[in-house]
Amino acid sequence: MSVSVSGHLAKMQVELDQQVQYFLPLDDHREPLNALLGKQIRLEYLGDIHCVHCGRRSKKSFSQGYCYPCFTKLPQCDTCIMSPEKCHYEQGTCRDPSWGEEYCFTDHYVYLANSSGVKVGITRGSQIPIRWIDQGATQAMPIFRVKSRYQAGLIEDCLREHVADRTHWQKMLKGNSDPVNLEEIRDSIIAKSESGLSAIEQKFGLLAIQRLYHQKIVEINFPVLEFPEKVKSLNFDKQPLVEGVLQGIKGQYLILDTGVINIRKFTAYNVQFSA
Repeated sequence: MSVSVSGHLAKMQVELDQQVQYFLPLDDHREPLNALLGKQIRLEYLGDIHCVHCGRRSKKSFSQGYCYPCFTKLPQCDTCIMSPEKCHYEQGTCRDPSWGEEYCFTDHYVYLANSSGVKVGITRGSQIPIRWIDQGATQAMPIFRVKSRYQAGLIEDCLREHVADRTHWQKMLKGNSDPVNLEEIRDSIIAKSESGLSAIEQKFGLLAIQRLYHQKIVEINFPVLEFPEKVKSLNFDKQPLVEGVLQGIKGQYLILDTGVINIRKFTAYNVQFSA
């Protein structure tokens, strides 16, 4: 094998092009992956996990790369990150108000994406289109812009009465969803959600929520040679050595002829990568 490098994993870095370009971070090294399609690759977990925040060695990874003490103390690991409508900043119980002000009280977007089907989601503006790529979406578009993560979470909570808010990862990895008209779906969902949206506007003011009616649909093409018929999940905790022919990359998954592995799940794991 011509490439051999070790380091701690982080979620794959991406660049939107005619085909998504993927890079595997291993500490300070960044390995281009697209050129390895159709080739044998090998990842071996070396038994070390080091917290992405404090560097402490940990027997287990929490919330994708944190040790348990950091997981229980850091604001980026709080439950309101996964459920932003449960933000408790105003109650004075935010784990780190200054962190919340920097990351949560900034422009957020509510979007529609077609991954395993159409779903609603939220993200910071700086994470477009990265968030969509990470979810394996082949089409996506923003539909609202707001001033905080909390407001975005309330809108998402309102819309998900009429559209899914989860990606079914097994279905996403078995192929690309059929193209849909996201503009028509947006208009239909908003029409069904007007009462809830009006209540949010009354709470925060009419100018707090910007409806985005003239956004282009972003089309995303993933580097996949062959989708699996059956999805077999590979796990470093159960199988330290993962190897096979790289048949594709979608979302944060490497698709091998032996199974699929979610790289983001194993953030902070020390591995040896060979190809």
